[in-house]
Amino acid sequence: MRLSVTGCGYLGAVHAAAMASIGHEVVGIDVDVRKIDALSRGDAPFFEPELPELLRAGVDGGTLRFSTDAAEARGAAVHFIAVGTPQRKDGHAADMTYIDAAVDALLPHLQPGDIVAGKSTVPVGTAARLAELIAPTGAVLVWNPEFLREGWAVVDTISPDRLVVGVPAGPEGERAADVLREVYRPAVERETPFLVSDYATAELVKISANAFLATKISFINAMAEIAEVTGADVTQLADAIGHDARIGRRFLSAGIGFGGGCLPKDIRAFAARAEELGRGESVAFLREVDAINLRRRERAVTLTREALGGDVVGKRVAVLGAAFKPHSDDIRDSPALDVAVRLKGLGADVVVTDPAAVENARRAHPQLAYADARDDALRGAEAVVVVTEWDEYRRELDPAHASSLATGRVVVDGRNCLDADAWRAAGWDYRGLGRP
Repeated sequence: MRLSVTGCGYLGAVHAAAMASIGHEVVGIDVDVRKIDALSRGDAPFFEPELPELLRAGVDGGTLRFSTDAAEARGAAVHFIAVGTPQRKDGHAADMTYIDAAVDALLPHLQPGDIVAGKSTVPVGTAARLAELIAPTGAVLVWNPEFLREGWAVVDTISPDRLVVGVPAGPEGERAADVLREVYRPAVERETPFLVSDYATAELVKISANAFLATKISFINAMAEIAEVTGADVTQLADAIGHDARIGRRFLSAGIGFGGGCLPKDIRAFAARAEELGRGESVAFLREVDAINLRRRERAVTLTREALGGDVVGKRVAVLGAAFKPHSDDIRDSPALDVAVRLKGLGADVVVTDPAAVENARRAHPQLAYADARDDALRGAEAVVVVTEWDEYRRELDPAHASSLATGRVVVDGRNCLDADAWRAAGWDYRGLGRP
């Protein structure tokens, strides 16, 4: 099948490469010339495991190409829209500029029978509005939300845990659903759940899933706040309640909270849309979820300051991590960088390192010092702050080795990912969030 993908950022580039890898002929379209040039060479413009191999295979094999010309989409059976919906600069609502621009660019090239498949995370009601714009062309809109985890995006695209398709009522919706089944045939043949719904439900699936995950993370961080004043250990608490099959252990790791390009802006946009619909009280709890999340960043800073005698001025602090999560170079709303910037603002001599995100962090925060190698960051440090749980820090960093490099013996575990007993046995003053 011939497919087009409008928007070649994180979502679109992965989707285009993955679709080509399962046998489709794909053209990716974006207005960013430098991005298109890189992708056309088979070079990934961001860090994502397995993506470079897929890109090169698709480009070299002729099943994947990229262009800045929207007319290249003409003739595709399905046109995916995979542009960003960032938070508006003047509020918490989603900025629909890129979605609207993508649809406007596609309209002249759509033909009767084409399927336009939205993948972006949008406020509920968006699909119905866009369907009216597309209808005069004879094309049909469906909404097919993505459920990608950064660091696992290729796997999540080729082998998703579910597929959701929102379609219009009637025969055209049934036909559109069948076309999407064909697009995702390998996953469908593996009996991946394929859920067909109306537009509004499909839009709400992604945003409500993100709201639930954000709530679960902030719940355990709220428990960490209680643990800190009672002497309880939040990691043991999470283990205990995680054994309840109704709750589960995943996303119950207390620390400095969530970040990235999805959860923070999505819960804010959800709350803003609920207000527009006159049901703001239904998701009012998301405001507190957001507030708890942001408080944990400051708590990591406070722990560092307390461990260094109440003052960090002039003291060298090694911050291990810049990306918002491991296996990614994404620094959007990164709690790790937020902690580093706050420590720098208090006068600390901060040195940041990360296996993948140093260059992105340097461009965004040139006021910080950076080290490409972990050991260079540790050398001479009076305190070590772990803020992204890369294996290089949580599993491969031996406390004795760290002692041979650092001058101080303070370690603040912003992700509760270190072996506290091992670090303490090696002579370190270990501080975790929500741990005695």
